[in-house]
Amino acid sequence: MLELRIEKYSDDFKEKWDNFVINKSVNGTFLQSKQFLDYHGERFQDASLVIYKGNDTVVAVVPACTILDGDKKVFSAHAGSTFGGIIIGDSFYNIEHVEAIMTSLEEYLVQENYQEVRMKCTSEIFSKGNVNLLYYFLFQRGYTSYDEISCYIDFENYKDDVISNFTSGRRRDYKYSLKQELTFRELNSREDIERFYAILCENLEKFGAKPVHSLQELVEFKEERLQDVMEFYGVFLEETMIAGSMVFKFADRVFHTQYLAADQNYLKMFPMNFLDTNLIQVAKDKGFRYFSFGTSTEEHGKVLNKHLAQFKEGFGTEYGLNRTFVKELQ
Repeated sequence: MLELRIEKYSDDFKEKWDNFVINKSVNGTFLQSKQFLDYHGERFQDASLVIYKGNDTVVAVVPACTILDGDKKVFSAHAGSTFGGIIIGDSFYNIEHVEAIMTSLEEYLVQENYQEVRMKCTSEIFSKGNVNLLYYFLFQRGYTSYDEISCYIDFENYKDDVISNFTSGRRRDYKYSLKQELTFRELNSREDIERFYAILCENLEKFGAKPVHSLQELVEFKEERLQDVMEFYGVFLEETMIAGSMVFKFADRVFHTQYLAADQNYLKMFPMNFLDTNLIQVAKDKGFRYFSFGTSTEEHGKVLNKHLAQFKEGFGTEYGLNRTFVKELQ
């Protein structure tokens, strides 16, 4: 068996970490970069690891944090990121190395007295390569998994005329929205972002929830930390914003709607249909391969928000899985 060594991540490795995740891995995205994860600061107990072959050849990194679940010490994919898990170098994505990575990691975690592992892996459309080999070794080693369903558009399987891909009901609602003299544009000012955030909070309040990110964090993302990968868009009735979205751009591969929200007082104008149709067109025009609506499930995938999923489905989507793997170690 190939021998690897594991070291805890330290801040002086940040530049090399981010370069490995973004440029040298098969399944890394900016969500696993320290540039993104560091914004959480002290919210989580960082437990990120670097896996080496020989003295200094990095074969994988593992963005992670330690969670205490009652008396149980849990090694978790970093809770500050949508995806985590093991990020593997594209030069080492083969049976020999993936098997060795799994063996070395589990031995390390047992030595560190972890009782459970939770890995929420990067889903297929966000990965630069096929992730099935990693999934296989997780299965082989006794990990159980749960799935969340997501909806996305693959523009390679999509007709050039965006509207022609919609269901009849979705086309009808979009055409009705066109009669309302709505306008669509990118949001760049702090004032626009604040208005969008207010609409988002009003939407989530109905479900007793709040946005994962604060307004200040979104502004920091836009102006500093994630200015190259984040965009905001809004729908306006004259000068009043009535719907909006925050978008993450994953290289030129995925245009992902992280947040979507509409002012409840204007729903009869179908602003969400107008917003989503324009967002899809933007993604297509910019040359992205995929448009992602994100997941439509709750309670770790056990509950499907059927109304939400069918709304997304009406735009001509396909279906993907976000998969989380779990294993008891001791």
